[in-house]
Amino acid sequence: MSEDFGATFLTITDEEGTEHIIEYIASVEYNGQEYRAFFPVETEDEELEEDDAGLIILKVIEENGEELLSTCDSEEEAEAVFELFLEVLEEDEED
Repeated sequence: MSEDFGATFLTITDEEGTEHIIEYIASVEYNGQEYRAFFPVETEDEELEEDDAGLIILKVIEENGEELLSTCDSEEEAEAVFELFLEVLEEDEED
């Protein structure tokens, strides 16, 4: 994903089949695995609740040669990657 041309938006589908638009923020590698951070985007059809407005972290997996996004396997994994993203985002703000 390139940031050369502005923001990158994706549409994802949750377990209930509802589509959500998310904005790509950054990528990090943790234990040999790539993770990407996104923020949800509020649309005319969907108002974000305060609980839904936080950082979304998804793991990049490859299946049949196709790149897919998946949730973290455990709460510990999610917390460790979240902390890493906070460090990366803080470094970006300092630059």
